[in-house]
Amino acid sequence: MTVLILTSEEDVTADMAVVELNGRGIPVLRLDPAELPGGVDVSGEYAHGVFQGHLSVAGRVVSMGGLRSIWVRRPGVPASRAGAASAWLTQEASQALYGMLRCTDARWMNHPDAASQARHKPWQLWLARECGLPVPATLITTFPRIAREFAERYPDLVVKPVSGAHPGDGGLAVPTTRVRPDEDFRDVAHGPTLLQRRVRKVADIRLTCVGDRLFAARAAAAVDADDAEAVVDVRFDPGAGPWRPVSVPRRVAEAVHAYLTRAQLAYGAFDFGEDADGIWWFLECNQSGQFGFVEIETGQPIGRAVAEWLAGEELGRAPTPAPVPVAEAAAGDLPREAGPGSA
Repeated sequence: MTVLILTSEEDVTADMAVVELNGRGIPVLRLDPAELPGGVDVSGEYAHGVFQGHLSVAGRVVSMGGLRSIWVRRPGVPASRAGAASAWLTQEASQALYGMLRCTDARWMNHPDAASQARHKPWQLWLARECGLPVPATLITTFPRIAREFAERYPDLVVKPVSGAHPGDGGLAVPTTRVRPDEDFRDVAHGPTLLQRRVRKVADIRLTCVGDRLFAARAAAAVDADDAEAVVDVRFDPGAGPWRPVSVPRRVAEAVHAYLTRAQLAYGAFDFGEDADGIWWFLECNQSGQFGFVEIETGQPIGRAVAEWLAGEELGRAPTPAPVPVAEAAAGDLPREAGPGSA
């Protein structure tokens, strides 16, 4: 049976899992929905109570009934590269492709419905607290007055996009940025703004979850957390790191497993900020986050774990321990910062 991977052509992270699947002799079909129709074609027939669907890529035809799993990695917008691209054609192509794939018995990493819900940052923050993860006080608002009142309670704030997407798209990211002490918050009225109490972090944590397996990596902060000019977003901090494997505190592991179960996710990339007390503060969970940079720097076999899950070989496996311990806040309850806007 075949593993279907929905992603762009230039996806090094997906390549790591493909290599592992090829090494196991498991057929892989890789396609980008952006190429439908033309480079990718679909066909589905409903007759006599039976559905039969087929996918075609570069002349290779695969039966949808023969799919063992589907990895929704980083797919393009359906039909966006078609010769007559339009919003209408995108809707038609999306309905056809994803509608047919939902008719199969394949396992999903992650199912489109779960993935769609998991992208909502407000819901992420709420679910993280519900599952026992510490969450910094957070406000999402279009009211300047409420933003100013929040800043009075939490003078040290960062601002970040609610969606995480860049206004120009194109795979660009908007960095998390510290809020100036003299900010008047008038611009909040122009669109929903996410303000969050800054975690005085000593390190960033990326926790990659594949099924029941956890792979944690830690990058020490490059500068003193009290430095007003410090870059707070590790993605834009050339001095951070390097990434090193660490073990996962028991209470964090339990909370993360609960999060994935309630979110119905088979894969999730969690970002935490670690403070001086060793507490991991939840920042976000990216349901299709990159793991290539972590595997390259730490040697953790994340691509292999993904391949095993897609192949159905991970069942019954215990979570993979990491070799370097970190402080665990097991003596008492992990803090779950309360207050208006904290969810």
